[in-house]
Amino acid sequence: MQNIGLTEILLILVVVVLLFGGHKIPELMKGIGQGMKEFKKASKYDPAEDDKEVTRKD
Repeated sequence: MQNIGLTEILLILVVVVLLFGGHKIPELMKGIGQGMKEFKKASKYDPAEDDKEVTRKD
């Protein structure tokens, strides 16, 4: 199996632009970015930290 080259990447980008349209691409990328951010946040979640009480010194 060969690596993906520049031609294949450009072809994929053209298909994405044709399917979603130019104005929908930023919204799509924003949604993907937010999804990745939430995934990272959930993968680092430690339930033991929720049990700790935060004490404040005045």
